[in-house]
Amino acid sequence: MNAIPCFAPRLLVIEDDAVLGRHLEEFLTDRQYSVTLCNEGPRGLAEAGSGAYQMVLLDILLPGLNGLELLAELRKVSPVPVIVVSALGDEQARIQGLISGADDYLPKPFSMAELGVRIEAVLRRVNLERQATIEPRAANPEPGVQSGALALSDHEESAAFHGQDMGLTSTEYRLLKILVEHGDQVLSKPFLYQTVLYRGCGRHDRSLDLHVSHLRRKLRAAGVPDSPLRTVWGQGYTLESRYFL
Repeated sequence: MNAIPCFAPRLLVIEDDAVLGRHLEEFLTDRQYSVTLCNEGPRGLAEAGSGAYQMVLLDILLPGLNGLELLAELRKVSPVPVIVVSALGDEQARIQGLISGADDYLPKPFSMAELGVRIEAVLRRVNLERQATIEPRAANPEPGVQSGALALSDHEESAAFHGQDMGLTSTEYRLLKILVEHGDQVLSKPFLYQTVLYRGCGRHDRSLDLHVSHLRRKLRAAGVPDSPLRTVWGQGYTLESRYFL
């Protein structure tokens, strides 16, 4: 049975394919979402930045303003979750979408069932992050992790190496914190998908690999020597704590 949201989140679908737009509207309405359709870039940007929506489904090949340009502009004014749904499904397109600020990337053609699961996963993550922000932290007023030269702040979702901020996204922060908390242990991909991305991993899903790649780059940029975030082939990832002493 499909999970039904306990409220009616408002979803903005920015898609210039009229047939696909109607299919998405019907599918999402059946799942108790409130759906608004938009078929071009500039108006889509105005709608997405209005604060009226809980999520945006965004195509890349749009008239007037392509989806990646739209996303870059949107991120200047709004943190609204965005799932890119695009026929540009090669690795470089997925990487660029995530770098530009997408929360997830689903190449076309895709199944409506998978799209529904991904929407629920992103909304669930956002809800958990909001709860973590507003819940009192009396037992630990300044939660975080200090590991030698590496300092993590839960409140700011930020990490610094020798005082230099690493500029992590929320997902990269969660990934780094989990790895630090399990220092020198090999963490499996299924475990990391559940604890970092709040969903299971598909057979061809490389979302976690992309976040790991971005985190490695930011660790190097902050001056962390060598490559402490290592791939253990066939098992998962590990963070070698000796690099932060």
